[in-house]
Amino acid sequence: MKNKKLIFLTQAAVIAAMYAVLTVGQNLLFPGTASAAIQFRVAEVLTVLAIYTPAAIPGLTIGCVLANISSVTAGLGFYDMIFGSLASLLAAVTMYLLRNVRIKKIPFLALLMPAIFNGIIVGLEIAIFFLDTGFTMTGFLVSGGCVALGELVVLMVLGIPMCLLLNKNADKMGITQS
Repeated sequence: MKNKKLIFLTQAAVIAAMYAVLTVGQNLLFPGTASAAIQFRVAEVLTVLAIYTPAAIPGLTIGCVLANISSVTAGLGFYDMIFGSLASLLAAVTMYLLRNVRIKKIPFLALLMPAIFNGIIVGLEIAIFFLDTGFTMTGFLVSGGCVALGELVVLMVLGIPMCLLLNKNADKMGITQS
């Protein structure tokens, strides 16, 4: 008999570790590509897992906290650790709730959630705490737009193929499709 709590905790821990390692590794290999205002954080493709397992919600959130600890040492302060992780949490919860809304078996609406939440929350973070001009609507729209664009590119280019792969192999991988 499977212990559901143990499976949940194991899945969450593996997702958190993968997210943190991918993000920190990307920043080491290509500085700023996973933490700047214009970013293409490859680990964001893992947000797709929130469509298939609720364990991805704490996994992605904790993974983001761990990954963003490195941004504290890069001069972004604790802001990114707090606000970026909040955006990840809200996006993952919303993705899970929207998991059954699909067009041709692809959860397009769910895939938009990281771009929306990160665009708004991280865009506000950048506009309030990091722009020399202080908060301006233009600064927010540009910052938020850049963050959202990076999210969209990752989720459309990598996320859709990952969804198709997971849809095809869900039973073999022990994940559910509600």
